[in-house]
Amino acid sequence: MAHLGTIVARHARNRPDHEAVVFGDQRFTWSDFNERVNRASNALFDLGLQKGDAVALLLPNCVELIDLYWAAAQTGIVVVPLSPLLRGTGLLSLLKDSGSKALITTASMIPVVEEIRGELPGIPADRWIVIEDAVDGFGNYDRLVRSASSERTSIELFSDDTYNIIYSSGTTGLPKGIIHTHEIRANYCSVFANAFRMTPESIVMHAGSLIFNGALVTFFPSFLLGARYILRPRFDPEDFLDTIRRENVTHMMMVPSQIVAMLDSPGCTEDTLQSIEMLCSVGAPLHREHKQRLKSIAPNVLYELYGLTEGFVTVLDRTDYERKLDSVGPPAHFNEMRIVGTDGKDLPPREVGEIVGRGAFLMPGYHGRPDLTEKAIVDGWLHTGDLGYVDEDGFLYLVDRKKDLIISGGINVYPKDIEEVLVQHPAVREAAVFGIPSEKWGEVPLGAVVLKSGSTIGADELRDWTNARVAARYQQLKEILILEDFPRSSAGKTLKRMLREPYWAGHKAHI
Repeated sequence: MAHLGTIVARHARNRPDHEAVVFGDQRFTWSDFNERVNRASNALFDLGLQKGDAVALLLPNCVELIDLYWAAAQTGIVVVPLSPLLRGTGLLSLLKDSGSKALITTASMIPVVEEIRGELPGIPADRWIVIEDAVDGFGNYDRLVRSASSERTSIELFSDDTYNIIYSSGTTGLPKGIIHTHEIRANYCSVFANAFRMTPESIVMHAGSLIFNGALVTFFPSFLLGARYILRPRFDPEDFLDTIRRENVTHMMMVPSQIVAMLDSPGCTEDTLQSIEMLCSVGAPLHREHKQRLKSIAPNVLYELYGLTEGFVTVLDRTDYERKLDSVGPPAHFNEMRIVGTDGKDLPPREVGEIVGRGAFLMPGYHGRPDLTEKAIVDGWLHTGDLGYVDEDGFLYLVDRKKDLIISGGINVYPKDIEEVLVQHPAVREAAVFGIPSEKWGEVPLGAVVLKSGSTIGADELRDWTNARVAARYQQLKEILILEDFPRSSAGKTLKRMLREPYWAGHKAHI
């Protein structure tokens, strides 16, 4: 049976004194961590929860979040990780949608959860749990786990048991609850361990939000192998680089905005990154300019992953970067891919169409939404809504998100092509291009940028510089917004739908 329930106990038995988890100044061996997971598991049972019940985790990065991920793995309880950025009706809708029977959060979130507590009768008073001592009226996580047994409770688990409901970031509308089974997460363990050349001696670090599904592409294989897993409270470039140097980190996953911030830090040197064997970029395309900068400091370490939480993945291996620089790689093991036209038929190499895939990570469906599941998965193939093409070797080239495609005067304009030009300007740190309405052309491209620290340039000057360098007239920008930062999801993804809102961050596009 392919399930996650025995992984922690196995390492505690076979290598009890090996370091397992590091968070801040807390360090735990496999024996220590196994006891924490057992206590967390029994604490959940002591609350009256059973296999199959959903538990919402409204938590920042913390060691308790790791404990609870693995407590869910061995109890059959369904974990529902939620972003601490959620508020009001957004939070309420996900708690209701998931059917959560308990909520575990932190003291800082009490004002937020108090606003909606009365509208969730499905969560009894004793299952509103706060990770902090002496919080009246909520129960107490520390007290619960201290009083729980440290012995492992044996529960029968099956490969098709639900492990989690993980919500999409909502970049295309309301978040959808994506179901992952134990078997899917077990496949994460083995496929990504192989793809990233991880071993029991690897030292894996993560500093982004652990509720982001992309974080789990290194989380699960690290624990399968018994490697050391380091979680930082948050991403700070200087802290990140210091930790790499201090801990001799070998493997890490980052989103492009983090990679750019790291590259801009004075501490990002060849010496600092010398221990790195794998840096995987996920979540959005990493522009060529940034790839080249990273390659000059840390050659032979960059991997790029394209995929959907719903269950399809490609990986560009570090050995293929020289010859396939703009590709996001072939499908990972046990994944298949096709490029299809509007008629649903397969397209030949080099022709742009929709990316569809299937394989070992494919979700059984969206929680409670068979209608959406039927639209997303057709005849067993996941329709990604993304546009791309394959070369003669089967490597995928991501052209753009289908939803971001700009149609200007009847011509398809791909924002990524314009962004690649924008980021070449020495003053530009990050760029995003999106379409805005135009009476004459239907849509025209508008650019938004975040400048490098200390850089100054006028919006009109930058627009003219870009328009002189794009390949075609229809790619020319109508206007550029210079912003202090982009709106981002908890995963660090740029939210273009928010950039399109004309008054975002006090800026209005006068088109």
